[in-house]
Amino acid sequence: MKKIIFGLLTITLFSSNKIPSPELVPESKEGWESLFDGKSLNGWHRFNRKGVKPIWIAKKGVLTFDPSLRPQGDYVHDLVTDKIFKNFQLSIEWNISEGGNSGLFWGVQEGENVNKPYSTGPEIQILDNERHPDAKANPKFHQAGALYDLVQPSKDVCKPAGQWNHILLTIDHNKNEGSVVLNGSKIVEFPLRGKEWDALVANSKFNDDCHFKRFARLRSGKISLQDHGNKVSFRNIKIRKL
Repeated sequence: MKKIIFGLLTITLFSSNKIPSPELVPESKEGWESLFDGKSLNGWHRFNRKGVKPIWIAKKGVLTFDPSLRPQGDYVHDLVTDKIFKNFQLSIEWNISEGGNSGLFWGVQEGENVNKPYSTGPEIQILDNERHPDAKANPKFHQAGALYDLVQPSKDVCKPAGQWNHILLTIDHNKNEGSVVLNGSKIVEFPLRGKEWDALVANSKFNDDCHFKRFARLRSGKISLQDHGNKVSFRNIKIRKL
């Protein structure tokens, strides 16, 4: 009986198209490094500014953006990492509010002529697929897990607002490969340069050289979490260099 059970378990594991999420192991194992210590904003700052306003709350292992705490007249609270990354895997959990919208960026540049993280960094969409109208449009370039306005998810595996979702983002310039695994399922794959990438950009909002002339031009950049005006939480933010 034990042999039969073991055999069935083996068949189930290998026949599934699910990709297991990284275990919540100490950062030193398998090269994972924590980007969030669970209690402070060490390693992060406001985009194009110093420090972080208390609109971002770090408590008990969860980082929360709460727009109700926004200082009057202050509308720039996108977070970026202090460090720059090039080839990596990023593991992050997110929890969006009902009807909420946010985003995760990489390759973000800062400077006087850059207004927002999305001016230079591609975005992985964070969204309440059940309630936000962006998820209902077809094609679904703005659905949760999409490479925003460039590549739509192959399927909707997003959990409802108020529940934790897990993203594993892979950016590998050496192989010219990027991918998004949402809740264990690979839903997006894309190149990072070349004719195919250029075609994706040409058919998107990012083909406007006036506003996006530096979009995705550099291979190294910062990780960013978006202030889109809706409450959103993050936890277990880890990165592994490739």
